[in-house]
Amino acid sequence: MQRLGTGIGWRPEIADAVEHMPGVDWVEAVAENVCPGHLPPSLERLRARGVTVVPHGVSLGLGGADRPDPARLSALAERAEVLGSPLVSEHIAFVRAGGPLTASPALEAGHLLPVPRTRDALDVLCENIRIAQDALPVPLAVENIAALISWPGEEMTEGQFLYELADRSGVRLLIDVANLHTNHVNRDEDPAEALAELPLEAVAYVHVAGGFARDGVWHDSHAHPVPRPVLDILTDLASRISPPGVLLERDENFPEPAELERELTAIRGALEKGARERTLAPVASAAASTDCAGRVSGAPAAVPAARTPGDSAVEPAGSRGTGSPAPGSGPARQRLALSQAALLSALVAGTPVPEGFDRARLAVQARALAGKRADMAAGVAPELPRILGAGFRPSFLAYAQRHPMTGGYRRDALDFAEQLLLAGRPQEARSRRELREWWLERSGSVPRPRSRMARARRVLLRR
Repeated sequence: MQRLGTGIGWRPEIADAVEHMPGVDWVEAVAENVCPGHLPPSLERLRARGVTVVPHGVSLGLGGADRPDPARLSALAERAEVLGSPLVSEHIAFVRAGGPLTASPALEAGHLLPVPRTRDALDVLCENIRIAQDALPVPLAVENIAALISWPGEEMTEGQFLYELADRSGVRLLIDVANLHTNHVNRDEDPAEALAELPLEAVAYVHVAGGFARDGVWHDSHAHPVPRPVLDILTDLASRISPPGVLLERDENFPEPAELERELTAIRGALEKGARERTLAPVASAAASTDCAGRVSGAPAAVPAARTPGDSAVEPAGSRGTGSPAPGSGPARQRLALSQAALLSALVAGTPVPEGFDRARLAVQARALAGKRADMAAGVAPELPRILGAGFRPSFLAYAQRHPMTGGYRRDALDFAEQLLLAGRPQEARSRRELREWWLERSGSVPRPRSRMARARRVLLRR
C-alpha cells in the first residue's frame, strides 16, 4: 500500500489554508462534491505540486441491502481517474432502505447508519464490496463508522466483523479512531479490543476528528478540536503498526489555519509516541523472564497463524474473494432489507420502534437526523434561511417529522419549500412571494412527474 503520510480533508472553506499549510502530504476530498469536468483550482494546484488527492465517497451505501448503484460507482471511478488517485474510500454503512426488496417506499437517511454485525449483513457487504471493486480502477478502502445506536442480536464485535470483512473480500480498511472513541462512549465498546482484533495488514489509512459530548452521548461532529482520548487511540494504533497515512477531518466550524496546524502537530506527536512504543515492544518481549520449564511468563498458550485477505480460516480456501455471490446472499439481502427498512422508517417516518432497539437512543438519533437535514437544506439552499428568517429551522423540523427524505438534500429543500407554499406559508406576503419565485425558478431543473408538477405550478401561481 502506498505511503501517504500526514494529510487533511480538503474542503472549499479552507482550500487556501490547505494549499499553504506546511507538512501536508496528501488531501482527501468528498467525492460527491467534486465535479470531474470542473475541478476546483485549489485541487488542480495541489495535484500539480504532487500532492495526492483521494476521493472519499459518502453515498454508495455499501452496507445496504441493495446492490451498489452502477451510476454511483461509475461516478466514483471517474473521480479517481481524473484525480489520479491511488485508491478511493467509502463507508461500512447503509444510507437508504425500502424500495422493491421490501415493497415499501424508498427512504433516504441522509446519514451513515450502522449495519448489524451479523452473518447476513456480512454476506451482503462482502458481495457489494466485490461488485464495487470490480467497477473501480483503483483499490477500495472502507471505513468503520460512528454510531448512536446498536442493533439487537449482533453476532460479532467490531474487530471481528472488520477482520472477517477484509479476510473474505480482500478490501482495505480505513480506520477512523474518532469513530472508535464515539462507539466507546455510545456503545461501551473498548477501542483497544477492536484494534487488537483488526487485520492490521489491511489498513490503508486512518481518520482523526473531533466531536462533543451532550447528555451522555458523543456526537462525531467533525466540527470541534480533536480530543485527547482520540489521540490516545491513534497512539495505540501506531504502537501496533505504522499507518500508511493519517488524515485530519474537519467539516464545519473551521478554525484559523494556525489551529488546524496545531492539530496536525498533535497528530504527528501521537504517531511518534506510538512508534516509540512499537520500537520498545520487541525489547520488552525479549527481556521477559522464563520459568524453569523454559516457557515465557505471561505468553499465551497458542497463537493462531496470521491470515491474509482471501485465506479464510472459517471457510475452504477459494470459497471467498472470487467475486461470486455469497451462498444464500439472496435470502440474506431480503432479511437485511426488511430490518433496515424497519429501522430507517422508525427514525424518519415515525413508525414503531423495531423490537430490541433502545427507544431513548433511537429518539436521539431521529432528532439528530432531522437536525442534520435542516442544516444541509440550509447549506444547499442558503436562500431559505434568508427568506424565512428565524422561522426556517422550526418550520423545517416540523416538515421533517411528517415527510421522510426520498431524494438528496437539494430535492429535500425543494420539497420543503413546496409544502410551505401549499400550506399558504409563510404568512407574510412578501416572504411568501419570494419563496414562490425561488421554488419556481429551481424546481424545473430536476424533472418530476408531469401531472404533479403541473398541478403544483397551477396552485402556486394562483397564490
